[in-house]
Amino acid sequence: MSSDTLPRPRKQSLNDVRAAIPAACYQSSNARGVLVLTQAWILYLVPLMLLAFIETWWAVPVLWLAAGLAIGGLFVLGHDASHGALFRSRRINRFVARVCMVPSAHVEAAWNLGHNRIHHGYTARKGFDFVWHPITVENYQAMGKTARLRHRFEWSFAGAGAYYLRVVWWEKMWRFASTGKTASTIRRDRRLLGALLAAGVTASAAVGVMQGGWIEAAWLPIKLIVVPFLVFVQIIGWTVYVHHVAPDIRWWNRREWSQFQGQMESTTILRFPRLINHLWFHNIFVHVPHHVDARIPYHQLPAAAAAIKQAYPDTVVERGFTLSRYLRAAQSCKLYDFDAGSWLRYSAVTS
Repeated sequence: MSSDTLPRPRKQSLNDVRAAIPAACYQSSNARGVLVLTQAWILYLVPLMLLAFIETWWAVPVLWLAAGLAIGGLFVLGHDASHGALFRSRRINRFVARVCMVPSAHVEAAWNLGHNRIHHGYTARKGFDFVWHPITVENYQAMGKTARLRHRFEWSFAGAGAYYLRVVWWEKMWRFASTGKTASTIRRDRRLLGALLAAGVTASAAVGVMQGGWIEAAWLPIKLIVVPFLVFVQIIGWTVYVHHVAPDIRWWNRREWSQFQGQMESTTILRFPRLINHLWFHNIFVHVPHHVDARIPYHQLPAAAAAIKQAYPDTVVERGFTLSRYLRAAQSCKLYDFDAGSWLRYSAVTS
């Protein structure tokens, strides 16, 4: 048989990966959903109530951190519900997603479009996925001085929150303009969320007036709402960063990209301390199976990951999280060469 008549090798398919995942991994649990939501809201409301009355200099920052982590935990569960994975009912999932995203001030309808459809539909594809989308040397050279400084900060070890706040939260959620039915749904969710946030600010200011007058009324909304939100932004920005940015995580040109490459080769499984994962992160660092099929509930992700690793041992990237590895990524992953498929430092810029 000549080489011209040999059958072409079949491209690896994401459906093949999904076929390797046991059916049990798709089973959600309403009881588990209720329990984990109860835990998440307790972890959020307790530090919030303590913050309303405690002024001790060392306790307030600790409570801010606890509240920010708890907002993150609620957001992860809302994210799971937005994918339709937390409960068996679609309506309950959408309701829970909206409620759980209130403390993080996320517009669920806009998140559903930007995250569920675009980020998951085109993970790490040049010009499509907007989450930590790298720029080229040429892009950087074309920037003005202010834009360069902003890029250098946002892509530094301390800038993940600033990047997430500007690109994901503001530009792709609050400023984002869609069309058709999606646009009306996003506008409705924005109005509802805005009203709820305004009510929260008003209620906390009223408590402040009762506690100490107008200065306390101005301070309490910042103390209870704004600062925990900013702590959350830093946590979620960093979380998304470590999922999709590392020297061995590729981005792809439009033509060479495939669903298999985007979901299997452009994210990771990170081993994280069990207690922290259980209380606040709900297996979100087991990210490869989540990208393979977002319908898998959070509590089934480890089992799905084990099945995927067994079927594709040479493809899945799994490692323990370490601060040193994160700092190395933040130092070396600044710009991207899409033709070579490699990350570059700023030193690659000649002018």
